Amino acid sequence: MSRAKTRNLLVLCHLFLAALIAPMFILVAITGFNYLTDNKGETIETELTVAEGTVLDQDAPTIEDDVRAILAGNDLPQNFEYLRMRPGSITTRPTSQDFVELKDNGGVWTATLHKPSLQYRMMELHKGHGPEKFKIYQMVAAIALFLIVIGGVLVGLMAPAYRNKTLGSLVVGTIFFVLLAFII
Repeated sequence: MSRAKTRNLLVLCHLFLAALIAPMFILVAITGFNYLTDNKGETIETELTVAEGTVLDQDAPTIEDDVRAILAGNDLPQNFEYLRMRPGSITTRPTSQDFVELKDNGGVWTATLHKPSLQYRMMELHKGHGPEKFKIYQMVAAIALFLIVIGGVLVGLMAPAYRNKTLGSLVVGTIFFVLLAFII
């Protein structure tokens, strides 16, 4: 394949992949900016009923069923995908939609329903706390972004008119990254 055809193929792949993942990176840009400007979103919290004497053993094989029983007792859907467990705390996931947080307060379990705002939902997607299928999409998008960047640099290096500009931008970008990430 000639150099011009290779470059054209790389440009087409670059544009196709960029268009496919553009919504993901618009989300990342919006949520990243909002987070850095201290707009993290919020949740509306509603206290739930946990039967007196309820004991939740986080290591028990029945823990998901035990949590589902608490949700059912509060007339809530039990369609969480998995549980995020920390010492004294259990959270249903994904947290990009309504979720429940259970806490152990000295042997007494409490539960809170969280209804997240749009910003909170987007932030949770950004952090990888969304549905499992969305996480797969995020991994594919990460690979696609890597290919887009490498393909763009290759296209720039293959075109004589852009070679020096590409190299210059690559060097300056690398210097900024190293300085800001590790030195300054």
